[in-house]
Amino acid sequence: MNQGYLLGTVVLTILAPAVLLGADAEPRTLKGHESSVLGVAFSPDGKVLASCSRDKTIKLWDVRTGQLQRNLTEHTGDVYGVVFSPKGDLLASSGRDKDIKLWDPRTGKVIRTLSGHDDIVRSVAFSPDQKTLASGSVDLTVKLWDVATGTLKQTLTGHTARVKSVVYSPDGTWIATAASDKTIRIWLTQTGEEKAKLEGHTGDIETLALSHDGKLLASSSGDTTVRLWDMTTMKTVRTLQGHTAEVDSVDFSPDGKILASGSKDTLIKLWDTQTGTLLQTLTGHTGRVESLTFSPDGKTLATGGGGGDTSVRLWDLTKE
Repeated sequence: MNQGYLLGTVVLTILAPAVLLGADAEPRTLKGHESSVLGVAFSPDGKVLASCSRDKTIKLWDVRTGQLQRNLTEHTGDVYGVVFSPKGDLLASSGRDKDIKLWDPRTGKVIRTLSGHDDIVRSVAFSPDQKTLASGSVDLTVKLWDVATGTLKQTLTGHTARVKSVVYSPDGTWIATAASDKTIRIWLTQTGEEKAKLEGHTGDIETLALSHDGKLLASSSGDTTVRLWDMTTMKTVRTLQGHTAEVDSVDFSPDGKILASGSKDTLIKLWDTQTGTLLQTLTGHTGRVESLTFSPDGKTLATGGGGGDTSVRLWDLTKE
């Protein structure tokens, strides 16, 4: 593991746009990533932001100061997925090298490497009890791993194209996965049984997000839409239209009232999840918005750029 400060050519901008958001915050800039930022994740206490990139690195940022804390360099290819464990004592990452790495974020050291996928690993997610890690891959499979030992517990098959996103239910009894086959599949974690297949998108599904109460699932797609699914009925309850290109990223605010979406059209949109009303459009990225996530307290939205925009941005969501 190598530590690094002010590496590369990235701009990390911290600002607060007007209207729904607080206004007039002075932007701060840092140098960091040298290519598209494919994933962003806050630590459970909201003090650290992890970002992963096509430049093969994961960077850990101090959210308060914007300073780069650590530069993690063990992956040998694009890093697609990054997520903190519920306790915050582990960080999982996945990438083009087909490996999943479990890190100690306090030291920046790799604890173990999970190998078993036959192609790029696009997404990783911890179970709520932190005992299991789910991974989704271009090899069409979803794998469930024992976090303590690194042992492969189950391999879930059914998708017919690359798996791009994996999310765990709040109670850990099921996971949702999305793929380029335009379907979302719901799996029971105890048995590996496919419980449901959700269809409706007409393009590849890029990302999933689940509300904190587990009642709503959001999916973003190459068909330029975001769908909200009722996880009781497994039906679409709302289709959000407004982006003019594929939607790469989505996330719910902690209270579930706002959904953020980021797109190849360079825009971030904030939606009212109850009404489907567009609340605000955030501009500033000069390329696609590859990734985004809300902070645990809901006061900050982190976004990662792509398509020539290698910046990470932190948007202040607090009202004046």
